[in-house]
Amino acid sequence: MIHAQGLTKRYGAKTAVDGIDFTVEPGRVTGFLGPNGAGKSTTMRMILGLDAPTSGSVTVNGHAYARSSAPLREIGALLEAHAVHPGRSARQHLRWLAASNGIATTRVGEVLELVGLDAVGAQRAGRFSLGMGQRLGIAAALLGDPGVVVLDEPVNGLDPEGIRWVRHLARQLADEGRTVFVSSHLMSEMALMADHLIVIGRGRILADCSMASFMADHAASYVRVKTADLGAARDVLLDVGLEAMRHDGETGSELRLPGSDPAFVGELLGRRGVLLHELTLVRSSLEDAFMELTADSVEYAAGDREEVAA
Repeated sequence: MIHAQGLTKRYGAKTAVDGIDFTVEPGRVTGFLGPNGAGKSTTMRMILGLDAPTSGSVTVNGHAYARSSAPLREIGALLEAHAVHPGRSARQHLRWLAASNGIATTRVGEVLELVGLDAVGAQRAGRFSLGMGQRLGIAAALLGDPGVVVLDEPVNGLDPEGIRWVRHLARQLADEGRTVFVSSHLMSEMALMADHLIVIGRGRILADCSMASFMADHAASYVRVKTADLGAARDVLLDVGLEAMRHDGETGSELRLPGSDPAFVGELLGRRGVLLHELTLVRSSLEDAFMELTADSVEYAAGDREEVAA
């Protein structure tokens, strides 16, 4: 378990993390989201004792991680996958990490096989591609068979097979009762991976809830109605007080009913003799919900091409 209380980090006049409280519990994948500059990396560095808090505290299993007698056995982390001596082989890199934490060398072969690098274990890490470097970083995080796993952008540089593998790995670790804390900008994967979300913006917690609750609170939904007679359908819906907005797009015209129940809409139109071509419940994606929540917390925002040209 990871627990932060009043966690604050200032760099001169800039407050990177501003008095945040959160708990990352075992048995579930907790996603850590936020725009660039939100304080995610600083928070993760404080969890691992790489940065000291200005005030407040963060503990791993009830104590500061720096006080752990066998750090890699307690928490495995991937913060910077390429923080590896380029002249060492993957196997050598993992062997000295194992030796430093009293881990049996047989574990090195196990994690190399787990991440798919057993055939290239003798190659120098400096020759690895970005994706291979990510796999080696994950191998190092899992070396001590830790109960807590912290991964920062673990799918960066991976191909589709590798991305799917990381997703399944995170799920498996959580199902084994471990604490899994994952930061990523790839919202489509986070939507498939995470059970719980902590969203941070400008150093403050914006949301700390289950994925289901987050989507219910921040994701818009509407019922799409397509029919040959939109006017008749709209009249029927307005008669019962339902807001029906016409939308004309590349795929044709449709009615959109925010927050409605598709079953009710379909039965109502059917009883009134309106023939439907399509009746669909459309939900916003996690990316849409995230962008809506963090719109006021984005520190680095790109402008439109037209605005730049002007």
